Amino acid sequence: MNYNFKKFDKRNVRLESRITITRSNSFGFPTKYSEDNNVKQFKYVILFYDKDSKAIGIHFTNNEEDQNKFSLIKSDKYGASVVARSFFKTNSIDTEKHHGRYSWKIVEVENIGKLFVIELGNKELKSEQ
Repeated sequence: MNYNFKKFDKRNVRLESRITITRSNSFGFPTKYSEDNNVKQFKYVILFYDKDSKAIGIHFTNNEEDQNKFSLIKSDKYGASVVARSFFKTNSIDTEKHHGRYSWKIVEVENIGKLFVIELGNKELKSEQ
């Protein structure tokens, strides 16, 4: 019998396809999310906030001219992240309260393009064991 083995190389890799908000005022894009959505091709994110629905929109871009862009920090092992302290503070989003993993959806917005949207009320809760 012939085998076609492939070496497992995902040890210690974040295999979640959710967006995280950290207590340290950052967004995290785990490896699986980053790979599935080609995050490595981008340099920046532009953030949007809908106060009424408590929804955050994340737009990945390479537009160097946008004054309000945040740099995307990329890692082969951990995916990508963005430090967004000013975004959280300006919008009075308490990351102590809202840190965690969030499911996301894609929304096309006129004059903006594709946004990855998370809703602060829809945090993934850890199951109690």
